[in-house]
Amino acid sequence: MFRPLALAAAALSMSFAAAPPADAKGCIKGAIVGGVAGHYVGRGHALAGAAAGCIAGHHLAKKRAQARAAGHR
Repeated sequence: MFRPLALAAAALSMSFAAAPPADAKGCIKGAIVGGVAGHYVGRGHALAGAAAGCIAGHHLAKKRAQARAAGHR
């Protein structure tokens, strides 16, 4: 019982090591802000707020990076 579980865990950890790093600019900050806001909205909304904040933060970070690349501040 233990051996198949250990082999599955080893295979899973090796697949994460081979994966390219995620581009999460803005996601962490947005998730924190969204999670706190969702927490204050009501029960069960912290996770939804964190997900929405992550999406919004990533979007804003991408727009800022494109603006910098175009020469705008």
